Amino acid sequence: MKNSYELAMERLNKSSPTTKVSAAQKKALAEMDALYASKIAEREIFLKDELAKASAKGDWEAIEQMQKQIVSEKKSLNAEREEKKEKIREGKS
Repeated sequence: MKNSYELAMERLNKSSPTTKVSAAQKKALAEMDALYASKIAEREIFLKDELAKASAKGDWEAIEQMQKQIVSEKKSLNAEREEKKEKIREGKS
């Protein structure tokens, strides 16, 4: 007799079966992660430098705006990365 976990896993596999990722796809996914990690780091360094300049001037509005921009750009780049990774998983790269 199957337990509830096994039954749930069977239903899950019927509704969205797991897909195998090839070695080439794994490599492309890793490269995509590395690329976007560097893009995110680059933007953070630039914006944190600008943030430090605004902080030195005491421009609190600019500081708040840059903090929001950092969060926004990280979110945007992460979404873009996940979109491209999904295309790789689907084989549309």
